[in-house]
Amino acid sequence: MPALVAQLSGLGGCTHPIRLDGHRTEHALDTATGEIGPAIHRLSSDALAAGHLLVRCNNRRTTRCPACAETYRRDTFHLITAGLRGGKGTPEDVAHHPRVFATFTAPGFGPVHNRPDSGRCRCGTAHPADATELGTPLDPDAYDYEAAVLWNAHAGALWRRFTIYLRREIAKRAGLSQRAFRQYARVSFAKVAEYQRRGAVHFHAVIRLDGPDGGSTPPPAWATADLLTDAIRAAAAIARVSGPTVHGRTHTFAFGRQLDVRTIRTNDFHGPELTDRAVAAYIAKYATKGAETATGTLDRPLRFLAELAHVQLSGHADRMIRTAWTLGARKDLEHLRLRAWAHMLGFRGHFSTKTRRYSTTLGALRDARAEYRRAQAPQRPEETTYVLCHWVFAGTGLTRAEAWLTASLEPAPGTEGEPTR
Repeated sequence: MPALVAQLSGLGGCTHPIRLDGHRTEHALDTATGEIGPAIHRLSSDALAAGHLLVRCNNRRTTRCPACAETYRRDTFHLITAGLRGGKGTPEDVAHHPRVFATFTAPGFGPVHNRPDSGRCRCGTAHPADATELGTPLDPDAYDYEAAVLWNAHAGALWRRFTIYLRREIAKRAGLSQRAFRQYARVSFAKVAEYQRRGAVHFHAVIRLDGPDGGSTPPPAWATADLLTDAIRAAAAIARVSGPTVHGRTHTFAFGRQLDVRTIRTNDFHGPELTDRAVAAYIAKYATKGAETATGTLDRPLRFLAELAHVQLSGHADRMIRTAWTLGARKDLEHLRLRAWAHMLGFRGHFSTKTRRYSTTLGALRDARAEYRRAQAPQRPEETTYVLCHWVFAGTGLTRAEAWLTASLEPAPGTEGEPTR
């Protein structure tokens, strides 16, 4: 039992670990002759209390594994914060660069139940914040489910088109050509996708203007937050992506009319504007959520449409999935892979993305955390070793007894997803 407790504690609360069969053997190595000596340390899955090596699943979804999702959320918070105030290898001068927080919404596909500022929905009811009907169509038969699913499928391409136009608009306002613009400034951003209750994707983004070499160089004097805001509005208004022709109707996709762009201030600014900490926390929160959180849909792919009969879904989510599945059967739409992403209501893009020079990477944060944990572990004598290992997948999850025991344990120090040092 103590050995099993120790093994489960090392998972840091992961509820769906990966189980591996195999071994890892370390041999002494003579660096002068290259001769491999006897084994000095061996780890075998057969000798472990759980019968397998248990590895954290590292799933970002809160519905799949809250512990691993919390680690992902905190890493995302550090990544966004580094691009706003510096640190983690990013110069601190980025805190003085023009940066804004922008929200890009989806167009309308039909009236839905909502909570407007007037207090009453179009249906005449003042819905509470937790009302299950929020986001569902007033008239499901009139709602454009086809366009809603195809919008999600093309949202990533529309964002890419917007970033191209944004650079053009900034260069135009600076009186530069697109080629010359690269010699004076660079656009850096980090964005996250969020599902509205109606199941449509929209984007939240931190957009920053840097010098030509990114955050390490200051932006030119003409690069201001007002210029950046104006360019964002202009680029979002003209960005278009041509969609497919389905049932005789040609689709063209653009952002919705609601566009919110606000300047980000530093934490010592007292006023109504956003602070960098508030923005980082907001983006990190949505990095661990998907369609299942907003609309109550599935958090894993479908293999057969008949699986929907065994899950509890709202009528709206069920119809979105079925529409994606039906469209996915068309040969002219197979490049959208709508059946593979039906559980995501057609959206197949990355939930969080960033430009290369915005800040650090999630991989660098994970490496720093792993290095910190190694430093806390008991130190073994330094010697050159030759390592042989072989691991094979043996399954996922915990047994009922392991799950019960895990729920009663406190995470081991350094494994509960605490912020990177």
